[in-house]
Amino acid sequence: MKVTPLALLTIFAASSSAFGLNGGAKSVARATRSAVSFHKPALVQAVDVHGNRLATSALGDASADASDALSVRGGAAASAPAKSGGIDVGLMAYFALWYLGNYYYNITNKLALNAAGGKTGFPMTISSLQLGVGALYALYLWVAPDARKKPTITMQDLVKMIPVSFCFMGAHSASVFAMGMGAVSFAQIVKAAEPAFSAVLSQYVYGKPISRAKWLCLPVVIGGVILASVKELDFAWSALISACIANTFAAVKGNENKKLMDTPGIKDRLGSVGNQFALTTILGFLMSIPFVLAKEGSRLGDFFQAAKTTPAIWKNVVASGLWFYGYNECATMTLKKTNAVTQSVANTAKRVIVIIGVALVLGESLDPIKLLGCSIGIFGVFLYSIIDTLVAKKK
Repeated sequence: MKVTPLALLTIFAASSSAFGLNGGAKSVARATRSAVSFHKPALVQAVDVHGNRLATSALGDASADASDALSVRGGAAASAPAKSGGIDVGLMAYFALWYLGNYYYNITNKLALNAAGGKTGFPMTISSLQLGVGALYALYLWVAPDARKKPTITMQDLVKMIPVSFCFMGAHSASVFAMGMGAVSFAQIVKAAEPAFSAVLSQYVYGKPISRAKWLCLPVVIGGVILASVKELDFAWSALISACIANTFAAVKGNENKKLMDTPGIKDRLGSVGNQFALTTILGFLMSIPFVLAKEGSRLGDFFQAAKTTPAIWKNVVASGLWFYGYNECATMTLKKTNAVTQSVANTAKRVIVIIGVALVLGESLDPIKLLGCSIGIFGVFLYSIIDTLVAKKK
């Protein structure tokens, strides 16, 4: 079943605060009436290499059902989260868009990579343009009326944000490389091993030791990744190495972000987590440009010529850029409103949905050994996330 324009428009309007737009019940009603009156195709849709619309998966049913529940949700101007029968509808909106956005980002990103040449294409250019799309959207939110209040940061704040932004750019670009060189599901499985990289860096670089219980969980994570790699039909060392580089950047980013947030007054000057992500995206995009010129600069003419003749390239680049920016903001909003255990469960469920869902849509291998390794690795990540809480309760 395809995701209808009405479903996408309603779910977007209902959770507009996650994207920085101050909507409300009236905007939801207007959006719904507009969608009913004018049956236009959705602005952001996955297309194949010929520019044809890609049939969506069964998740379309979930988004359509979710839209009915979310239509009662106001925008960011609401004074309290909307609840229905004890359920935080706003939080459910963030969850739905986080999962749906991550799912569609992975699909549209892979389609853009394939349309631009696959393994011999333009992964650095595509990853940079995705950040550029997000940067433009972030700037729009600051200039649009009644959207998002601008931050009041200083030049010193921007300088302090450079390490986080550089690592954000590096993690994103390396992830795109990994998904371009091999199966998306395989790249996601390797990326699930990020806690192993974070543990080593925290312990030996940042001087923040982790518990013995967490260390004991890491062999489970690593073993699961190795087992999943054994039967990977689209295995490539370049994909494995790129995913490991992405994990390293992500681990450093997490530690650097903690240092950044310790800066006196910076939270007040940023104003919101949305503004922080917007600035990180803009800086990351600017820092990616030299790498694009260095790696693929001599072939940029070929890329733009291909984009003119193959609509699937630019359509999926724009779509993946919007999905990437949107799902990251929704993830931030979701994690901000939940406790540590809920976050662990949510991240685990998200990885399972994305790995299996994307593999089914893109026709990637789902060998039983690969699925077993994936299950073991993701279980190890989940256990790593909650083990200290479990140990503390027993004491």
